[in-house]
Amino acid sequence: MNVAIGVSGVVLSLVAALSGVVTIIIGLRYSRGKLLVAGARYAWLVLAGMAIATFAMQRALITRDFSVKFVAEHGSTLTPPLFNVATMWSALEGSVLLWGLILAGYLVVVTTKFKGRYTDPMVAWALVVMFVVVGFFASAMVGPANPFQSFDPPVGYNGPGPNPLLQNHLLVAFHPPMLYLGFVGFTVPFSFALSALITGRLGEGWLLETRRWTLFAWGFLTAGIVLGAWWAYDVLGWGGYWGWDPVENASLIPWLTATAYLHSVLVQERRGLLRVWNLSLICATFALTILGTFITRSGILASVHAFSAGDFGGWLLVFFSLIMVVTIGLIFWRGDHLRSPGGIDSPLSREGAFLANNLAFAVFAFIILLGTVFPLVVEALQGRRISVGAPYFERMSMPVGFTLLFLMAVAPLLPWRKANTDLLIRRVEWPAWGAALSMVVAVAVGARGAFPLLGFSMAGFAAATAVRQLGMSARRHGFRGFLGRTNGGMVVHLGVILLAVGFIASSSFVDQSSLAMIPGQKVRIAETEVTYISSNVYTHSNRIEEEVLLEVDGQTLSPAVERFIASGQIVPAPDTRVTLFEDVQVALLNPPEGDDKKIVIQVTRQPMLVWLWLGGLLMLVGTVLSLFPQTRKLRPHSGRPKSAKAVMKPEPQL
Repeated sequence: MNVAIGVSGVVLSLVAALSGVVTIIIGLRYSRGKLLVAGARYAWLVLAGMAIATFAMQRALITRDFSVKFVAEHGSTLTPPLFNVATMWSALEGSVLLWGLILAGYLVVVTTKFKGRYTDPMVAWALVVMFVVVGFFASAMVGPANPFQSFDPPVGYNGPGPNPLLQNHLLVAFHPPMLYLGFVGFTVPFSFALSALITGRLGEGWLLETRRWTLFAWGFLTAGIVLGAWWAYDVLGWGGYWGWDPVENASLIPWLTATAYLHSVLVQERRGLLRVWNLSLICATFALTILGTFITRSGILASVHAFSAGDFGGWLLVFFSLIMVVTIGLIFWRGDHLRSPGGIDSPLSREGAFLANNLAFAVFAFIILLGTVFPLVVEALQGRRISVGAPYFERMSMPVGFTLLFLMAVAPLLPWRKANTDLLIRRVEWPAWGAALSMVVAVAVGARGAFPLLGFSMAGFAAATAVRQLGMSARRHGFRGFLGRTNGGMVVHLGVILLAVGFIASSSFVDQSSLAMIPGQKVRIAETEVTYISSNVYTHSNRIEEEVLLEVDGQTLSPAVERFIASGQIVPAPDTRVTLFEDVQVALLNPPEGDDKKIVIQVTRQPMLVWLWLGGLLMLVGTVLSLFPQTRKLRPHSGRPKSAKAVMKPEPQL
C-alpha cells in the first residue's frame, strides 16, 4: 500500500512539473495569458504529489513497513519515534524526497507571491526553470533514487536502523532540514537570474525581486552549518566542531559564494556595476549546491556524513554540467548587453572594498573546492587514493580569513565612489582604538602568538566599526535603526566576529589530555579538577549505554559510550561543562572494566567555544532584521515606489 501511494505521489509531481513546463512555454510562444496562468497552477499539483509521497514514506517508517525497501534497509523496530521520522533523510532516496518536498514548497510560495503576474515573461520563465529543477528530482525518484521499491522481508525481520550517529542526538531532526532549506532556497534567485538572461531584462529588477529569497536561503544555510558544527561537537567526542570533512566543505562552499553575492549585489543596485559577476555568483551558488549534493549522496567518498551510494551520482553530475553549460552560454549570449554603465572610480571606496571582499570570498571558496575535489579527481584519473587534511585548509584559509576580517572593518567606513582622506581618518580613529583595546585585553588574559593576537585585533577593529554604524543609526531612527539590510548586516557582522573570536581562541589554545581513573580517584589537569564518582549501565530500546559519573570543577558530568543493539556499533556520548569563557568536554574512551572499574577518559579544555554558538545565533538575528525595511512604507501619494514590484518596470527585451 505505501509503495503504491508513494509511487503515485512521485509520478503526479513529475507529470505536473512537465505539464507546467510545456504549458508555460506554449503560452509564452503564442502569448496566451490563460495558458501562463494554468501552467503556474501546476505548482500545487507538484506539491500535492510530493506531500503524498512524503506521507507514504513517513507512514511506512512509523509502522515499520518493511515491504518498502528503503524502510527495510534503514528502518528498525528498535529505533525511537523521533529518530524513526528523521530516518527519511538518513540515506540517499529519502533525502532526495526531502529535497523534492522543500522545492515544491518553494515553488508554491513563489507562485503565490507573484499571483497576478504570471503573464510577465520574467516570472513565467523563472517558473519554467523551477519546474525543470523539480522535474529533475522527481524523475530521479522514478529512476536511480526511487524511495518506493518493493521488498519481501523474511519472517521476524526487524531492520538494521539508521547509522548510529544519526540516532543519538536531537539535532538530527533539525540540521539536515535546515541545510536543505538553504540549498533548495537558492533555486529561486537562480531561476530569476536565468529568466533575466533569457528575456534580456538585465537591469536591476530581478535583483530587487529576489534579494529577500536569497537572504532567506542564506539564513537557513547558515543555521544548518552552525547546527552541524554543534552536532559534531556534542556527538563525535574528539573535542572539535569542524574537521574540514568533504561533506562539511560541500555546505561551506556555496555559503561563501552566496555571501559574496549578498555583498556585491549592493554595488549593482547602487551603481549598476558587477552585472556579470552577480549573475555568475548566484548561478554558481546553485550549481555548487548540486555539486555538494553529489559529494554528499553519491557514495564516492568515505565520510562521517555520507551514508549512501547509488547511480544517482551520475545523474547529479550530468545535471551539474547542464547548469554550467546553460549558464555560461546565456552569459556569453548576452555579453554585449551586460556591460556596466561605468566603472569603479577609486579602489579606496565602498564599491572597491566590496570588490576586494568578493575576490577574497572567491579565493576562499576555490581553496576549499580544490582541497575537496582534488582527491576525487586523482582517484578517477589515476586510481589511487590521496587525502587533503586539515593542515592544508587551515594554512591556506588563514590569510583569507584575516583579509575578510579587515575588509569587514574597513568597508562600512568608506563612502561610495571615492574616499576623502581626512574623512576616512576621522572614521577609522574610533575603530582603531577598538583594535588596540582588544589586543591589550587578549594579552592581559594570557593570549600569546602572532596569529591569535592579530585575529583578536582585527575582530576588535571590525566589531567597533559595526557598533559605530549601529549606534549612529539607532540615534537617528530608534529601534528601527537596527532594521534593513545595512544595519541588519552589521548585526550579522557582529555574529561573524563572535564566531571568529570563538574559533581563534578555541583552536589556538586547546588543551587535551587522556588519563586512566578508578572510582574515588581525584585528578587535576591544569586548572581542571576531575573526580571519578561511579558508573552505571542503562538499557534503552535501541542501545545499551555505559555511563560514568564525574565531578568536574564542582559540576557533575556523565560521559558514556553507547552500543547499538541492531548494528553492534559503539559510539561516544561525551558530556561538557560550559561557561561563557571555557568549555571542558569529557569523553569516555574506555568504559569501566575489571574488578576496579578502571576507565580511560579524554578531557578537552577550549576557551570561548560557546562564542561560536552565540555568534551563529546573532547571525540569524541579523538575518531576520535584514528582511524588514528600515523606513516605513510611504503613502501612495508620495510619488515613490513602495516595493520591489513597483521598481521592476518592464524593460525592453534584447
